[in-house]
Amino acid sequence: MGCSRSVGTVDGFGVSRIGRAARLDAEWIADCRTGRQGRSGQDSSASRFEAAASPNSCTATRAGVRFAPSHPVHDVGRVKIIILGAGQVGGTLAENLARESNDVTVVDKNPQQLAELQERLDIRTVHGFASHPEVLKRAGADDAEMIIAVTDSDETNMLACRIAQVLFKTPTKIARVRSMEYIRETKLFADDALSVDLHISPEQLVTDYIRRLMEYPGSLQVVDFADGRVRLVGVRAYYGGPLVSRQLKELPLHLPDVDARVAAIYRRGRPIIPEGDTIIEAEDEVFFVAATEHIPKIMAELRRQDKPVKRVMIAGGGNIGLRLARVLEGQMQVKLIERDKARATFLSEQLSRSIVLHGDAANEQLLLEENIEDTDAFCAVTNDDEANILSAMLAKRLGARKALSLINRVSYVDLVEGGAIDIAISPQQSTVSALLAHVRRGDVVRVHSLRRGAAEAIEAVAHGDRKSSKVVGRRVEEIKLPPGTAIGAVVRGDEVIIAHHDTVIQADDHVILFLVDKKHTREVERLFQVGVSFL
Repeated sequence: MGCSRSVGTVDGFGVSRIGRAARLDAEWIADCRTGRQGRSGQDSSASRFEAAASPNSCTATRAGVRFAPSHPVHDVGRVKIIILGAGQVGGTLAENLARESNDVTVVDKNPQQLAELQERLDIRTVHGFASHPEVLKRAGADDAEMIIAVTDSDETNMLACRIAQVLFKTPTKIARVRSMEYIRETKLFADDALSVDLHISPEQLVTDYIRRLMEYPGSLQVVDFADGRVRLVGVRAYYGGPLVSRQLKELPLHLPDVDARVAAIYRRGRPIIPEGDTIIEAEDEVFFVAATEHIPKIMAELRRQDKPVKRVMIAGGGNIGLRLARVLEGQMQVKLIERDKARATFLSEQLSRSIVLHGDAANEQLLLEENIEDTDAFCAVTNDDEANILSAMLAKRLGARKALSLINRVSYVDLVEGGAIDIAISPQQSTVSALLAHVRRGDVVRVHSLRRGAAEAIEAVAHGDRKSSKVVGRRVEEIKLPPGTAIGAVVRGDEVIIAHHDTVIQADDHVILFLVDKKHTREVERLFQVGVSFL
């Protein structure tokens, strides 16, 4: 055991929002009139190949490119996107984007991973090295609207973005960048540098996510909107909560000075659209929207008051473990377990208040010696899913109040969450959520995937006027929302307005929506697209 001796601060990754609403909507209208074409005015090679593919065949192969069944290339709702990297993040992202009927091409040097994606998704795949110009050309970079580089190599991701800009003038280039050595050098991501429009760090996203869970003990999920002024929180209702077994319309009676909106309720895994007479039952999973300062009071209505998190044990001293310890050690007592001796020594030099332990987090004797029964939260964040699951289950059995586990395989999440493990955290879903906002049409500022990607929360900006917009100048009850979609809040300047049936949407309002079924995402996007008269 050893106490750490120095501290560093977490450098947040920059997310430069791309002002693209008017441009994309203008392109959408142009596509309606002419059909999407390449930048030279000619059909892209990808479109010609797809037209030549037999409609009765499962795949067609040419020049190292594998194609899914042909589809109409003039669908105005489709965005042409190239994903570099077919790993966990790339595969999850391709699945989300293909499900929304985008024109998706995935590039990877592993033919087996490409074949697996090809079998279950309607996408194109290209075998080759992600940053090679010839490979990018085969993938359709000549007329792609967006390149998302999420390979395991930071260098490959950044170089691919630079090449896409220099050779193909790709409008939007996004790169996954994990190393803090790059992230802290902000000049690298200036407009005249690497040509990376947006860089995302999955480790930082996961760290921020866990920190928010620590801030609200008892929460299942916490996501931010409007720069943190509004939060959507998911909690499990418990017996004894003041609002449990009561109708939702009684909430204002319990909290007369607090305004909130219950966006959705999940009962035994099935969504319920909340109405005023809906009764909350114990074990319901309740998602509500409120101003950030009101969150604790509303949580207290749904469950017993949870004690603040004061003692945290972290299993795994990798990038996430180190960042998490840095963030939490100023407010909490942190113990970090690392099995590699050299890494443990390094960690002890990087942290000032955390206790660094050299050992195995799945060692029962070690956990008992370190008073696991007095631990408020055990966070398993190694790179090994099985090790995370086993150590978190063991910690919970030995008395840890809450057990969180990082799980990369999405199929594992549903198996373990809600049992011995309280919360399963998926880096893929966190990363995909951060990326989706930059793929959406209309002016979508933020997207959060909820309930393992089945549901979605969106922050969209309303533009135009009553004539050109389907939402501006209308009361919430007048807006034709898709089934299972609710408007939770409106942010107008610095004012947070919880949405009710008579709330009127104004131009430039930030509207927070909850979708119990993300298949309606396209319909929501169309609501926030403006007509020709506005352009």
